[in-house]
Amino acid sequence: MNAQEPGLPRSRQANERLHALVPGGAHTYAKGDDQYPQDLAPVISHGSGAHVWDVDGNRYIEYGSGLRSVSLGHAHPRVTEAVRRQLDRGSNFVRPSVVEVEAAERFLATVPTAEMVKFAKNGSDATTAAVRLARAATGRPRVAVCADHPFFSVDDWFIGTTPMSAGVPAETDRLTVAFPYGDLAATEEVLTRYRDEVACLVLEPATHTEPPPGYLAGLRALADRHGCVLVFDEMITGFRWSEAGAQSLYGVVPDLSTFGKALGNGFAVSALAGRRELMERGGLRHSDERVFLLSTTHGAETHALAAAMAVQATYAEEGVTARLHALGERLAAGVREAAAGMGVGDHVVVRGRASNLVFATLDERRRPSQEYRTLFLRRLLAGGVLAPSFVVSSALTEADIDRTVDVVAQACAVYRKALDAADPAPWMGGRAVKPVFRRLA
Repeated sequence: MNAQEPGLPRSRQANERLHALVPGGAHTYAKGDDQYPQDLAPVISHGSGAHVWDVDGNRYIEYGSGLRSVSLGHAHPRVTEAVRRQLDRGSNFVRPSVVEVEAAERFLATVPTAEMVKFAKNGSDATTAAVRLARAATGRPRVAVCADHPFFSVDDWFIGTTPMSAGVPAETDRLTVAFPYGDLAATEEVLTRYRDEVACLVLEPATHTEPPPGYLAGLRALADRHGCVLVFDEMITGFRWSEAGAQSLYGVVPDLSTFGKALGNGFAVSALAGRRELMERGGLRHSDERVFLLSTTHGAETHALAAAMAVQATYAEEGVTARLHALGERLAAGVREAAAGMGVGDHVVVRGRASNLVFATLDERRRPSQEYRTLFLRRLLAGGVLAPSFVVSSALTEADIDRTVDVVAQACAVYRKALDAADPAPWMGGRAVKPVFRRLA
């Protein structure tokens, strides 16, 4: 029996209220209702572990929780207890709290390849600070970003390179250049073309593909040879690949790296970390020109730093990264088997490291399709699975994974019908979901 679509009258009302008050109807574009099938964008009431409930009372198995940030599951007891202990002690003072010392020591013990760390509230600020620091240290204006990675910052130096570049001066946009992932020769060509102009190379060390053998080490050598700063964006790879980051897993140390997402299990905390020689340029104990590195009113809120310390302790003591991989492997194998069994194994494709799975929805010609994504998401929601990706949290159980695979199988049966008809429209239920980065609303 096919699952019935959930009724969402209260969610639809809440979405309308959101659009009336909040541009885009959400505080993160990736959470917008345009990312979900028409009239099937649940507004969340609460969550526990790997499950969330919408305001209409529907329960879902959730993936990609908090845009990959809630890797331990919602309301994780060790994290929430650490936060509660701090709340009664005050969250922000006119001078640094001792918690800032403890959090820095804990972070640098967890990520020993870094020598100093500074905390902030979001990844954009941390990564932009890395760019500013690199420009100051090198005296160079240009930033080279990996063209194959989707997002680095809300700030002009990156957003100017996307289709949503409205409001970014062209002069700023021209200072950012791109290089392809995995291609050292092409990257060297960019560095040679802009000789002595590139301040830094910014990239995620890995995404849905593993780095080719020798690639990251080769990039390290290129940066050294051309005198630019190597910056690893570890917002996603940090903790999910290894508690110490992908830099530890792959054995290549960047000059600077940025962490966030899983660091706070949903609490707002990010980190810029790196070599003392560079990081100290944002401090007080040097003779160079000062760099306004990171200075945020709420960057060191005690409860957020307590959450980060609890997350790091939980990962280290409970083997969370290994559990994420085991759960992801079970899910990937099940989804692939279900898709193949329904004859859509070449169209519903699971990609990525087991701890960070995404899926592609391909049309009759095996091209990426927003229409087929809409169909697929709609059937998942009907089965009680909220999954813009298949990124797991450690709160999932094997029963959750098996239930998800059953729902995927039902969705793939409908997918097969749409492929046979060469038209997904009858199963979309309305307009297609849309990519976040697009020029027009």
